[in-house]
Amino acid sequence: MTSASTFDVLSLTDEARNVVLDALAGEQPNDGLALWVEVTGTRGAGYSYDLYFSDVKDAPEGASIGEDGGVAIVIPAASVDRLRGSRLEFAAEGGGGLVLVNPNHPTPTEMNPGVPAEILALGIESALAQMAVRVLDEQVNPSIASHGGRADLVALDEATKVAYIKMSGGCQGCSMSRMTLTQGIETSLREAIPELTEVRDVTDHASGVNPFYADAN
Repeated sequence: MTSASTFDVLSLTDEARNVVLDALAGEQPNDGLALWVEVTGTRGAGYSYDLYFSDVKDAPEGASIGEDGGVAIVIPAASVDRLRGSRLEFAAEGGGGLVLVNPNHPTPTEMNPGVPAEILALGIESALAQMAVRVLDEQVNPSIASHGGRADLVALDEATKVAYIKMSGGCQGCSMSRMTLTQGIETSLREAIPELTEVRDVTDHASGVNPFYADAN
């Protein structure tokens, strides 16, 4: 197990520290408990997180372990670089709660895990990709905007003619999103671009407003 100062990874404001200490005091028994902070994925343009209490001795190999004002902190290895320089604050708005302020942002590959990196790197500037963008903007999005939905092209494989689509708004996490894809988006794209062989949905539906995909973790 690698132990390092957590101050270069995550710090707590006084207000946030007091909230965490109060919560820890309510945990019985609380000997050895630490605040664990993990990056679980992406949400919008940033990361999504999980904060919970668990025993510090259960920290996995490579975790960053430290202390901030009496609060033991564990950050698993995969989250260390993604959280480095972050600050946990307390926001009084909306009833109050902890807010993680992170200067780091997901890479394009992290934002689109269902798209091969080499395909994502090609961009969507080709004539075929721009045609797909126009179909989405002019035909698809106006029709699904009524329930706050939107679909965007994130990549197009010119070799296999596979289009990668990401939904957002009311379509992200909606139980009808699969039907929207097959009977709406895919139909429109294939009619306008017959050479397309497949339209893949790479949306993280589990993080949508009304997620219907169970989180396997």
